[in-house]
Amino acid sequence: MAEPIRINQGIVLGGIDRDNSEIQVFNGIPYASASRWAAPGDPPQWGAVARDVRTYGPECIQSRRNIDGFFNRILDGTGLPWWKRTAARRLISARPAPAEAEDCLFINVRSGNVGHKQLLPVMVWIHGGAHQAGSGSNDLYQANALVENGVVLVTFNYRLGPFGYLAHPALTEEAGTSGNYGLMDQVAALRWVRANIRTFGGDPDNVTLFGESAGAQSISELMATHYADGLYHKAILESGTSSYNALYRNDAPLIGSRSAEDVGTEFLSSLTDQTVTATELRRIPAASIIARVEARQDLAGYFLPVVDGKILTETVGATIRAGDAPKVPVLAGYNADEGTLFYGSIRSPTILRPGITGTLDQREQELAEVFGENPAKALQALYSMDSERSWDAGAMDMLGDDLFGVHMRFLSKANATAGRPTWMYFFTRTTPTRGQTIGAYHGSEIPFVFGSSSTLLPMSDKDERLARTMQAYWTNFARTGDPNGEHLPPWPPYTPAGDEWLVLDHEIFSVNGIRARKLDILEEHLIDRIDAVSRATEADPEFDATLMTTLPVSGGEDHLADSN
Repeated sequence: MAEPIRINQGIVLGGIDRDNSEIQVFNGIPYASASRWAAPGDPPQWGAVARDVRTYGPECIQSRRNIDGFFNRILDGTGLPWWKRTAARRLISARPAPAEAEDCLFINVRSGNVGHKQLLPVMVWIHGGAHQAGSGSNDLYQANALVENGVVLVTFNYRLGPFGYLAHPALTEEAGTSGNYGLMDQVAALRWVRANIRTFGGDPDNVTLFGESAGAQSISELMATHYADGLYHKAILESGTSSYNALYRNDAPLIGSRSAEDVGTEFLSSLTDQTVTATELRRIPAASIIARVEARQDLAGYFLPVVDGKILTETVGATIRAGDAPKVPVLAGYNADEGTLFYGSIRSPTILRPGITGTLDQREQELAEVFGENPAKALQALYSMDSERSWDAGAMDMLGDDLFGVHMRFLSKANATAGRPTWMYFFTRTTPTRGQTIGAYHGSEIPFVFGSSSTLLPMSDKDERLARTMQAYWTNFARTGDPNGEHLPPWPPYTPAGDEWLVLDHEIFSVNGIRARKLDILEEHLIDRIDAVSRATEADPEFDATLMTTLPVSGGEDHLADSN
């Protein structure tokens, strides 16, 4: 047990890290209170009665179905022998289920600087999970490497799935809006950091957000809401930007899309009456809601942040396109083989049209319906999707760029064009086991950032060097807004004209124009979609600009619930 310290809520008793006695850990501190389908409330106070914060708080209630599927695809794709995969599955299945709760807004702090006058940069991690699953207490994130590089590390939970993002007319009638509860949780966590992190030796005026997948998407969402202004100063986005998202609370600006309230009403239709009140909605058993998630996976992908004129006044893509995001340094990138873990369920080169199968002519026709005839032909040639035999390999590559690559470069280009320091990376390290099939897969950079490798997939000496280099880049950026430092390979800043990237692998080098023509075509279509949403909402005299929205992509976003 560490020495007691006082935060705004009272005295807390943290612990000494088992691997490094210089580091103190403070887990399961409530940063806000959560009542179902309401904005986060004030955190509890306990005053002079010391609170033991050596154990994690409950995770936010969630469906575990897609997490298991995602893990199994990683195991099957690593090339490990069958007995290791079997042993890993047995080990995972034997672990007790984590504690869950609806009042789950807990924060964890890891610091080697408690009691020191000179404050250190703060890195706040936002976990992934497609806004449907995950927690800040995951073992992957609870490592010391970043802290040993001179930062204070913060992780936290936020509400997920329908508990975090469901919109419904009855909830809107009560509060004036609905949805975005998870996004409001993230703002509350940043406010807690602002108010308390100095006690842990962290600098409240030097806070870097970093996250992966839905965590990175969350950062782009925070960049689009004025409620987070001034609560962070830099941003690291790993494989995720919400520029695809065009969901509205009470409108559907694109053909084939639905409003969040419409989806919320259908989702709860079997659990309650149509004339239900907000109070009655909150009486639905949580287990019934989780069962409904697993029964209606086609609706689960709609539980995302929405435009409401209050929390989000426009789509994230529109904010980025207009250059209206906060003027902060950005480090962003993605992995070379992002599509490998998703192609089996999406079966398409684009999330905008899942299930592109059939003859080659039929596939070409569907691709043209999405992108237009000439762009579709160009994409087909660039990704070598020119025969049924070669289609899947090319479509898998394109899917990774469609889900992640185009959005990372879109944000980076806008940030650099606005004169903000920007750096881009491309992570290409693959699992060295013979027979692996997933390459540099989605999320594979996380252990390198945190220094949290597993005994199942241990790091080689070359991997360890790459991890130390990435940790130095990440913490240098958190410290100064520039990842470069002594004894590190130079990382050139990104410019739209130069299109400079840093390749992160056992050999680290800079290169210009990674997948440039492919991303150009995808970006042109992305911009057209963003502009189409803006035109639709501006031209519709019945459209209420005070509403929240998210753009469901032709029913395909539910596949992203498999994402970590």
